[in-house]
Amino acid sequence: MIDLPTLRFRPNKSPARVMFGFPWIYSDDVILDRRTKKIPPGSFVKIQTNDKQDIGLIAFNSNSKITGRVMDLDVDISIDTAWIVTKLKNALMLREKLYDTPFYRLIHAEADGLPGVIIDRFGDAFVVQPNAAWADKMMPEITSALEQIFSPKIILKNSSGRARSLEGLDNENIFIKGSSQAPIEVKMNDATYMADISGGQKTGLFFDQRDNHAFSAKLAKGGSIIDLFSHVGGFSLAALAAGANAAIAVDSSQPALDLATEGAERSGFSKSFTTRKGDAFEVMSQLIDEGERYQVVACDPPAFAPSKPALEKGLRAYEKAAKMAARLVQPGGYLVLCSCSHAADMQKFRKASLVGVGKAGRKGQIIHTGSAGIDHPVHPHLAESSYLKSIFLRLD
Repeated sequence: MIDLPTLRFRPNKSPARVMFGFPWIYSDDVILDRRTKKIPPGSFVKIQTNDKQDIGLIAFNSNSKITGRVMDLDVDISIDTAWIVTKLKNALMLREKLYDTPFYRLIHAEADGLPGVIIDRFGDAFVVQPNAAWADKMMPEITSALEQIFSPKIILKNSSGRARSLEGLDNENIFIKGSSQAPIEVKMNDATYMADISGGQKTGLFFDQRDNHAFSAKLAKGGSIIDLFSHVGGFSLAALAAGANAAIAVDSSQPALDLATEGAERSGFSKSFTTRKGDAFEVMSQLIDEGERYQVVACDPPAFAPSKPALEKGLRAYEKAAKMAARLVQPGGYLVLCSCSHAADMQKFRKASLVGVGKAGRKGQIIHTGSAGIDHPVHPHLAESSYLKSIFLRLD
């Protein structure tokens, strides 16, 4: 048995929530002295109560506010390839029950038992985001585990995103196995999407919005939809597949719009699909002045409130987005508002959104609220894993 370093809770800090399932230990929860600060980031250590009772095994990083990520409550277990294989198989079992095709989020970090790790699957291509120091250090073992189960053609280590910088990690993307610069075709909600796993946003496609795309598509049947902050056409292509007459995708990224256009062509929707490049707020302002109205307006911006210090500014941005988007909805039409901000919970997001709708002079009813798809399970003790929120309104 390996003799692991130990870390102890402060005398005035209770370990109870960790013992009952909370997956994180913060820097001010534990005693950090010269000895513990010398432990290399990503090392596994035993976490103990202040009176030296073992609690479990954690991944340690003194450089992060999240100093410890709980790996297992068995202090004698080995965190190795076999341990990772078990986690992957358990996650795969759920996804195979849910989806007929191999396109989904395979690992959703703590909720799937691999703290800080995101793995999105695109058929035989896997995009891994090791957003914690231990996972970055153990990419060879994660790769080996994927090889054992899937024999993938492509494994891409995606190092983009704010989470890695908070862990003190680099931002270099690397193909661990194979390579591909061509977009991958993904069938979803009866439409074809093009995912650029090497150069696109995040891992190339937002699987988390799948169910929200499907719900909004029903509302757009027989009418028009404008897809604001569209990326590769998430809401617009699903709507066309469900019978919308016309769709316009708005985004500031021309490469993303090009992928959306290619998806529309491969789906057979090109005659009903158009794009408009530009800042979504500026485009909305222009369309309002032009008197344009749509049966469905979907507004899915990037995280306006990515952290608590940015919350108030972010909520004002959500209010502004809702106000402008509401003005584009035709009478009796539908407004879809989304937030992927961890710092803004549903209550705060809904309040800001409804204030915006009210300021637009519109009234209506909430007909549905949505969250991330089932391949993005929520850790029961970690509100942050329930980050995606959507509100569907029917406006007078």
